[in-house]
Amino acid sequence: MATKARTQVLVVEDDAALREALVDSLEIAGYAVHAATDAEAALVFLASQVPGLVLSDVQMPGMDGHDLLRAIKRRHPGLPVVLMTAYGQIDKAVAAMRDGAADYLPKPFEPDRLLATVARYFREPGRASDDQLVLDDPKSQALLDIVRRVAATDATVLLTGESGVGKEMFAKYLHSHSARRDGPFVAVNCAAIPENLVEATLFGHEKGAYTGAVGAQPGKFEQAQHGTLLLDEISEIPLNVQAKLLRALQERCIERVGGRAGIPLDIRVIAASNRDLATWVREGRFRDDLFYRLNVFPVDIPPLRQRKRDILPLARHFLQAHASLVGRAGFTFTEAASVELTHYDWPGNIRELSNVVQRAMILASGAVIDVAQLLLPARQGPAQQVSAPDADAGAASGQIRDMEKQMILDTLERLGGSRKRTADALGISERTLRYKLQRYRETEGREMDETDGDGHL
Repeated sequence: MATKARTQVLVVEDDAALREALVDSLEIAGYAVHAATDAEAALVFLASQVPGLVLSDVQMPGMDGHDLLRAIKRRHPGLPVVLMTAYGQIDKAVAAMRDGAADYLPKPFEPDRLLATVARYFREPGRASDDQLVLDDPKSQALLDIVRRVAATDATVLLTGESGVGKEMFAKYLHSHSARRDGPFVAVNCAAIPENLVEATLFGHEKGAYTGAVGAQPGKFEQAQHGTLLLDEISEIPLNVQAKLLRALQERCIERVGGRAGIPLDIRVIAASNRDLATWVREGRFRDDLFYRLNVFPVDIPPLRQRKRDILPLARHFLQAHASLVGRAGFTFTEAASVELTHYDWPGNIRELSNVVQRAMILASGAVIDVAQLLLPARQGPAQQVSAPDADAGAASGQIRDMEKQMILDTLERLGGSRKRTADALGISERTLRYKLQRYRETEGREMDETDGDGHL
């Protein structure tokens, strides 16, 4: 028996003998285990604690494993669930994976396989996984089925979609579900690299290759050896470097800037872009041969407004993910807030949703988030009074500005006056924060001048 259990696995099994064997195997491996005799008992446990993984039988009296899986994903979308099933139920197990199951174990199985599966999917409670995908919409589930299939290959994948749809998350999922999962995952934002440093950043450089190259430095391709390289915003690579990138992909070999020896590559490349690359090719802004080399397996990720059923599971996921940053946990949405979240169009996609949830958590006085804390732009619909008086619109706008100001000042005070941490917590840039604080100072200064008083922010 291990002297110190790491964290918790929830085992749900109605067969007493098998349940005892599972608990013994996991405890010997160092896990703390909570055992439940049925799905209903498991949900009672999950109402008070969130383990690192749920291991559940499928065939159980009352609520079965599939129903339990769906209930867990509604409440804890990021919690890994592994199902145990008989060989005759494999088709249902595959369907369960589409519903969000991490994996399934066909019975009977050896303890070694059990422990390997648990170790693969186990997640420290309270910590989000890098490859976590929270998907509930049928469109997203169909997309995940495709991504899961290509993940098992070494094919080059081109991820496209609007900014903020989660392209990097899909790339991480592809990596962690591939044969290269034990190798590095290296992501590079091509748009963030100065144009004169793109080649050296991607391919590395030798000492003295250019002014300032005081030592040899491996590039992103080398850093990703035996793993996966994500080239995000691939459209922003200059045309002259595109030719060298094409050669690297074709020959699976690179040369450092200033180097002479070729360096063989053993990597998988995933490219991502929010541009229409086919249009860029026609306009001469992107090489057609490079486009066809990257477009081996295209995956277009729909915007959040086209997969409405993902919105609430994602929002609940962000309630958990931001708890440590905000300093409070246990948040829930009112029914009205849930409706408002679902009907908003989310032009900034998942990134915008994350920021809205984080701000709402900071703004909420308690653990319940209502419409007022979301601060979403008003929706234009037929039921709304479009001809509302300007005075009412101005009053509402003023209330929102006052709420925003109070939220910013409260967060700044809670974080000890640190502008960087405050900007991170609010999901805005430090520059925006400085501008708003300066505006508050100027406004308060004018108010104090009018009343002959003193004040400060």
